[in-house]
Amino acid sequence: MEREVIFCPKWLSALWFLILIMLCVSHAAKAEITCRSCQPGNKWRARELLLKFDTSESATGLKGEVFGHGEEAGRTRAAASAESRRLLRCAAGSAECAPERAGYAEPRLKRNTDNLQPQGEIGEGEFAEMKVLKTSGGKKSGDGAGFTRRYRKRARRNSDDDDDKVRSPGSARGPKPGEGMSSAAGRRVTRSELRWSGEERRAGPRQEELKLNSSTFALTGDSSHNQAMVHWSGQNSSVILMLTKLFDFNLNSVTESSLWRSTDYGATYQKLNDKVGAKTILSYLYVSPNNKRKIMLLTDPEVESSLLISSDEGATYQKYRLNFYILSLLFHPEQEDWILAYSHDQKLYSSVEFGRRWQLVHERVAPNRFYWSKMGLDKEPGLIHLETSISEGQALYVTCKLQNCTDSNKGKPFPGYIDPNSLVVQDEYVFVQVSTAGRPIYYVSAKRDVFTPMKLPKYTLPKDLHVISTDENRVVAAVQEWNQNETYNLYVSDTSGVYYTLALENVVSSMGPEGNVMVDLYEVAGIKGMFLANKKTDNQVKTHITYNRGRDWRLLQAPSKDLRAGNIHCVLPYCSLHLHLHVSANPYTSGNIASRDSAPGIIVASGSIGAELTTSNVSVFITSDAGNTWRQIFDEEYAVLYLDQGGALVAIRHTPLPIRHLWLSFDEGRQWNKYSFTNTPLFVDGVLGEPGEETLIMTIFGHVSHRSEWQLVKIDFRSIFNRRCTEADYQTWHLHNQGEPCLMGVKRIYRKLKPTSRCVMGKTYSVSMTSGPCDCTEADFECDYGYERRTNGKCTTAFWFHPSSMSRSCTTGMTFLNSTGYRKVVSNNCTAGVSVEYTARRQQCPIQAPRGLHLVTSEGTLTATLGTNVTFLVFLEEGDGARTSITLDFGDGHALTYSNVSSIEEGIKHIYKAVGIYRVTAIGENSLGSETVVLYLHVTCQLEYIHLSAPFVAVRNKEVNLTAVLWPSQVGTVTYIWWIGNNTEPVITLEGSVACTFSREGISTVTVQVSAGNTILQDRKNIAVHEYFRSHLLAFSSNLDDHNPDVAEWRLDVSRVIKNSLIQATGVREDQLLVTVLPGLPTAAEFFLLPDKQLTEGKPEKSSAHLDQLSEVLLSTLNQNLVQFTLRPGVQVTVYAAHLSAAPLVDTSENHSGSAMLMLLSVVVVGLAVFVIYKFKRKIPGLNVYAQMQNEKEQEMMSPANPTEATPSSQRDLVHSLEILDTEFNSRPIGCMKPHVHVKFSTELPTYIV
Repeated sequence: MEREVIFCPKWLSALWFLILIMLCVSHAAKAEITCRSCQPGNKWRARELLLKFDTSESATGLKGEVFGHGEEAGRTRAAASAESRRLLRCAAGSAECAPERAGYAEPRLKRNTDNLQPQGEIGEGEFAEMKVLKTSGGKKSGDGAGFTRRYRKRARRNSDDDDDKVRSPGSARGPKPGEGMSSAAGRRVTRSELRWSGEERRAGPRQEELKLNSSTFALTGDSSHNQAMVHWSGQNSSVILMLTKLFDFNLNSVTESSLWRSTDYGATYQKLNDKVGAKTILSYLYVSPNNKRKIMLLTDPEVESSLLISSDEGATYQKYRLNFYILSLLFHPEQEDWILAYSHDQKLYSSVEFGRRWQLVHERVAPNRFYWSKMGLDKEPGLIHLETSISEGQALYVTCKLQNCTDSNKGKPFPGYIDPNSLVVQDEYVFVQVSTAGRPIYYVSAKRDVFTPMKLPKYTLPKDLHVISTDENRVVAAVQEWNQNETYNLYVSDTSGVYYTLALENVVSSMGPEGNVMVDLYEVAGIKGMFLANKKTDNQVKTHITYNRGRDWRLLQAPSKDLRAGNIHCVLPYCSLHLHLHVSANPYTSGNIASRDSAPGIIVASGSIGAELTTSNVSVFITSDAGNTWRQIFDEEYAVLYLDQGGALVAIRHTPLPIRHLWLSFDEGRQWNKYSFTNTPLFVDGVLGEPGEETLIMTIFGHVSHRSEWQLVKIDFRSIFNRRCTEADYQTWHLHNQGEPCLMGVKRIYRKLKPTSRCVMGKTYSVSMTSGPCDCTEADFECDYGYERRTNGKCTTAFWFHPSSMSRSCTTGMTFLNSTGYRKVVSNNCTAGVSVEYTARRQQCPIQAPRGLHLVTSEGTLTATLGTNVTFLVFLEEGDGARTSITLDFGDGHALTYSNVSSIEEGIKHIYKAVGIYRVTAIGENSLGSETVVLYLHVTCQLEYIHLSAPFVAVRNKEVNLTAVLWPSQVGTVTYIWWIGNNTEPVITLEGSVACTFSREGISTVTVQVSAGNTILQDRKNIAVHEYFRSHLLAFSSNLDDHNPDVAEWRLDVSRVIKNSLIQATGVREDQLLVTVLPGLPTAAEFFLLPDKQLTEGKPEKSSAHLDQLSEVLLSTLNQNLVQFTLRPGVQVTVYAAHLSAAPLVDTSENHSGSAMLMLLSVVVVGLAVFVIYKFKRKIPGLNVYAQMQNEKEQEMMSPANPTEATPSSQRDLVHSLEILDTEFNSRPIGCMKPHVHVKFSTELPTYIV
């Protein structure tokens, strides 16, 4: 309903009328609303982008309200449009710019549910009259690209009025573009200005609103769905498919889905849920890049794992079950039915029937590290390049046949292991990374030739490297050097991809939504060699431009006039134009910059004018002459889209408000006309255009309210053009760089549509260009590898470079190219001129002695595993490789001699049969001299187990030996770390034994850690420390051996039972008795008697007598078989003293008596007898004997009373030592042999019972 405001008298009304006109022209009422929480963009699970595009939000604009081609989402790397290659991006990690997934899951449209807040003040005018409805915010989807609905705050009044008042970029009946617009900061809108804005539309002879031919279709029943995936079947096709889904962010899965199909360019849609199954939940939509009629739908794996296939543009479907869960797909670039599928469990499958049947190709494949072969480079079309994981830090690069990937058919193009997630196969180049001593080495193979280390300037020392581009037969790499944190340096290679020179320093980088590194470098479409980059200088980000592939860069000249025709005072180099170079990989959204192959010279980008790039006061700029001059077309964020192959431009405003207008320009952005595309204002979520560059039909996706269904508005722009273009509508345009017409060695002249022509170029239009050669100048050459450009523009030798080294691959009698310090820029087509002066000269290879001989292992390490192949690589920097013999001495008594270096390019293999450190020597020799290089190789064996051998009880202040026993015994260089008692600092030794004393009585803990290679193992023991004690061996009835599993826990429990039985039978106090069951069979144990300190008063004489008395009691009880315990029902075990002398371990008498000597003699005799019996017993079949893992002498327990008069070891000690000697001899490991299956080792904590 219209409202009128009447002023009296008439002259006063006229006066106010004039004042308001002046206010509107000078200030322009606007309240800026920006989106700071827009979707970060796409995460395409079905493919890895070749170049990781920046999908973060624009400075002030909304994601989801901009345009992209539906076809671009599914193009292969080779067929990708120029736009899809504009912004060059790389993922995180090393050299991981992987090729774009040829097949794709259609990116998603997402219904955004963020609560957007208006920036700045809300005046009493237009925003004061809004009724804001607060809606519930929803979680953003981090899964998949596309757009979501954004539930915005709504205005009560007609939103079209808001669109007019907030922004009026000019029309046929209005002011010039930009007139009536405020600055980006916004200001308060007065009520009088609001009235004027309303009156303007009704004053005078009203002109009818310009309308576009459009139709709207609502997806009824899908109001709750918050995601959509849309696919336009292809050029010359009217079929559009749309998959809408309800994604539950709490469950992280799809709970509902609907499939829609249109056959009339999006005017109407048919719901296909019945054709795919009413209860089927669909999660992804895939399209064959070679045949857009072939469609593949994936079901939600939480419900069922299957896929539906259509061969008629989605009209009918067939369902096929899957036994794996697809994470991503890769379609063959040429064979439409060949597909690779990557599963959730790191398995790679292949299908040659468009998904109807699948075959396992390989397991443990790295995600997104598998690639199809390239025709003309690989031997077979069905070859697959893939990276397979070997261990946590190791991977292999292998090639497999599609249908026959067996070990015998696998190829290993790179000898040795590579770093995980480092394989990149891109165009004719293959890249891998190998880390050595913490520093990465990058290798490249050109045209599937042998791998060669990439040669960056010597002291580049990269922390990170990403391959940016490989087109035009050269490599562009972004390198983060040792002294950089947030920026990267750009390097360009020669055609071999080996030698790199600096192109631009300190290019800005940022972290993408997937954690990928994004470098601000943009390749302009349609003009070869033209790039834009944001460089950081003195903490200021400035935009630079190059026309010769990075050889020369300059700042952008800012426009001389603003939107109001006011002068802009911006003087280089202190002030210039700066652009945001973010490009969206999402086909429903656009980034901050766009260009097209079909519209050379036209670039549209958002940015700012000043000393540096800012995210505030962002405007939209356009150039029609390839960056020489720029014009400002909007002073806030708009998405500018290309129509009719660039013959017209469409602008859609970024706003959180519903809109129903868009803007059209037919003269390269000089004039803009306003058109309505719908009668009902729409919250715009995204735009999809007809595939191809023509783009005369597009669909706008949006919603009327946060509870409404998806609204699909089809716009047909053909009605606004009244004729086809003729030859008279075109003009010629000369490409130049500030007046210099020779760019990349040629003069280029393009045919472009005249700005005054309003006609349809059509699908038959193709860019026409004529070129003429230019004479070569110094500007056509860049510095060669090893040379640096000085301030005077000349290339001189770097301090670290020896020009003679470039002839290192020379053979006597042959020729080589001797560099002049310059090399022609790749793809530069200049002729004559200074070409002879700057081009490398061919010379005879010099005859020289070998220099720069290098010897490394293929893995770049100084260690090798025993029994495995070690590959040695020998490189010669200078010398005649064909006439230089190589002798390699492996250091183990074996040596080989080769007649020349070329015969050992694939390496020399050798197997070491013993652990040790070997001195490997390589000698290069020819008639002029020789050179020697030495490598010390550590051959190791995997450490499997350690055992800490220590006494159970030790005498206070008496030295004891601690020994770490290894299995296998020889594993290479070993470091022992000892933690003894309460010491806070460890003792580190290279020997397996240490001696120590304990000064306090009680329980002391000893821990030993053994470090061998990358393995660290440890064992721990508790030692009881006492001043005096007695010990005796115990034996058991034979039935105990039948129930002895010989594990630590069992011994601990049985020790506790024995101790309790001894206490009950003898009455000995619990704190005076220790019992431990010894490992092995037959079962044996030992008990230790401790004196009663209160009774003995700490005196040695009393302690000795007291211990003797207790020993007699215990031995008497044991000899009478009074100590028994029940192991389990029916198993009664008797404990008795071993038939050995009960002589004390420590003799405290003053003099040796004759009886003592007689006893000693009897001990020796009995010991020999026991040894003979023991050896005989070892021959009995089925009898297991414990082989104790210790090689040290048994500890002597000596009394501190008179240590110089200690008696020899007891008979028990003798037998035990003999048993150790025997078992040690019989069970000693040889090399890396496994231990005998019957020999068991103790890993328990101490098993004695206190």
